[in-house]
Amino acid sequence: MRIAELIVFCCYFVFMLGIGVFFFLRSKDGGEKGYFLGGRQMGPWVSALSAGASDMSAWVLMGLPASIYAMGLGQAWIAIGLGIGYTISWLVMAPRLRKYSIAANDSITIPQYLTNRFLTSNRALQIISAVIFLVAYTIYAASSIKACGTLFNTVMGIDATVAMYLAAAIIISYTFLGGFSAVCWTDFFQGLLMLGALLIAPIFALFVINGGGAVGSIAALPANYWNPFTNWKDIVSGLGWGLGYFGMPHIIIRFMSLRSDKDLKKSAKIGITWTVLILIFSVAAGVIGHILLGEIADSSTVFIQMVRKLFPAIISGLLLSAILAAAMSTADSQLLASASAFASDVYKPVIRKDKASAKEMLWAGRFVVLAISIVAVLIASNPGSGTIMALVENAWGVFGAAFGPAILLSLFWRRFNFAGAVAGIVTGAVVDILWLVFLKGLGIYEIIPGFIASVIVAVVVTLATKAPEKEVTDLFDKVKNGEIE
Repeated sequence: MRIAELIVFCCYFVFMLGIGVFFFLRSKDGGEKGYFLGGRQMGPWVSALSAGASDMSAWVLMGLPASIYAMGLGQAWIAIGLGIGYTISWLVMAPRLRKYSIAANDSITIPQYLTNRFLTSNRALQIISAVIFLVAYTIYAASSIKACGTLFNTVMGIDATVAMYLAAAIIISYTFLGGFSAVCWTDFFQGLLMLGALLIAPIFALFVINGGGAVGSIAALPANYWNPFTNWKDIVSGLGWGLGYFGMPHIIIRFMSLRSDKDLKKSAKIGITWTVLILIFSVAAGVIGHILLGEIADSSTVFIQMVRKLFPAIISGLLLSAILAAAMSTADSQLLASASAFASDVYKPVIRKDKASAKEMLWAGRFVVLAISIVAVLIASNPGSGTIMALVENAWGVFGAAFGPAILLSLFWRRFNFAGAVAGIVTGAVVDILWLVFLKGLGIYEIIPGFIASVIVAVVVTLATKAPEKEVTDLFDKVKNGEIE
């Protein structure tokens, strides 16, 4: 165990907790909008890096480099698909969603937006969405907590389960205290740390390799390692990852939190640049790590071992904190999105019949944060739960297939109606899960058939049912014509 690394990790945890305490003491009674959406007062830098950091969980430092390390550049299509999807979501979806969420009764969650978009009092869509949120986010949060356990176990020999509970306790604490503002600001600093670590480690590794300090070599790599076109299924599935961005609530909710269109344009430039750099250097870490380290027993530790080989304990502790940053920045956003969905879309309108006070709403959301965290830790600590990458892949697929088509159609199709939205969301989730369970062996990522089925069903049901009322189409026209700033 390196004592210096442990000290750095502890300082990092204290810093994250300090942000939560700061926003708890600083906050006034902003109600659910303040706790769950930061009062729509997020600036471009914070929103951009928060969206990126909440997206790029520990898989970008452990899962993706591990895949590249083990299987070569054929796995780089995941990074390409994500880069394309993220860029389109910022440039095409974000401007319209921010305006529409304001016009649709100042909606603060994705299920709330989809319901208000159709000016209906029917709560079916909110309840269905909240259920999907709770299930998928629990699995997603488990991947982040599992990464924390792997890090502490590999670096310090601390029992992985103990480390998972510790990480979960820290995440719960600052999410409990500061809500959306604390989550966004912690994500901001964590995003900077992740980018710095992924830039520094591979570049330093190249200098060591050029100086003859590598265990492996380029010549020792398999013949097809450098060929990105080895398998068409890898290409299609990799590009399919980009579809997830159109339905990922904890990411696109950042679009809704921005102060203005001007901030959104600046935020888009920052966010896209950050994400593209992160993806490029994540792929580079896998390739360069293989050359530097040669063959290692656990490919998911390639970034950890590379950093520890290159740097003294204090520096390696700081850089390895980026894995904590990646894991925690995603987990906190997922917990808050789940809490907001339950509190705003189920507890308040269904359980309490709109009689819940603002304080009661906050505590309902905090209870959900605690409950999901406990279940996520139990999943993560189960040896049969799968790899970090597999857990992320499963949750990502459900969200993208279920919500992506409904959100896109709601933003850009005037004729789209409530029945089509409900049918599309249910179909996307069901097809994605059934494909994962029964047809995974075909080698096609389940988000692709799920997304396609969701689009088809949403369109068919919309055309087969009654057209939306004039008030609904007038709201669409109001947003389209730029009457909302």
